[in-house]
Amino acid sequence: MVETSNTAQTATDIYTMLAAGGFKVLVACEESQTVCKAFRALGIEAYSCDLQEPSGGHPEWHIQGDAVKEAYSGKYDMMIAHPPCTYISRAGARWMYPTAGNLCQDRYAKAMEAKDMFMKLLNAPIKHIAVENPVPLKVVGLPKHSQAVQPYEYGHEYSKRTLLWLKNLPLLKPTDVVENYKPYLPSNTGGKKRGQSYSRGIAKNAKESSKTFEGIARAMAEQWLLACY
Repeated sequence: MVETSNTAQTATDIYTMLAAGGFKVLVACEESQTVCKAFRALGIEAYSCDLQEPSGGHPEWHIQGDAVKEAYSGKYDMMIAHPPCTYISRAGARWMYPTAGNLCQDRYAKAMEAKDMFMKLLNAPIKHIAVENPVPLKVVGLPKHSQAVQPYEYGHEYSKRTLLWLKNLPLLKPTDVVENYKPYLPSNTGGKKRGQSYSRGIAKNAKESSKTFEGIARAMAEQWLLACY
């Protein structure tokens, strides 16, 4: 975030100049439009893209269709992508390995399809790229991430470890660290029967679990645009 009035003016000038120069941002696999709206708030032409209709209230900023196809259209200067993580997330380990050491081949095949989409987005012909996902299963074989971020580093009272894979973008800097926070996602819910510690979390469904927090979205827009000037 900006620290002085002079710095703030410089940041505002940079956002304005990027917008005037036709800088365009694609937010792939986003229906909530949280990240899209963060860039729009700074005057940048940004579009969310997803197979679903948008729930963010701005259908005029949404492309309903194939995010990979849009990423390879040659129209964008930056992309933030949120590819599906159901089959590659470490949270699904108990379904990937239904019994100890035994890999579920059907689920593994779906994980490889998800990995293919992930890699296509990461390698898209766009100069500045960030791909966001939760911690993946090792068996999926994703490349090493660039950074891990938490909502409580950006003004929210929750923990939800999220990884970023970055291309020609700097690491995000925390903007508002909250010291007292609670888990956003369920954790070790099966441990209740065994007398172990567990958390039910806050998120109630898959859509809530995959949300991008506004503080992180705002940091992405404010910090990464400055790096692109």
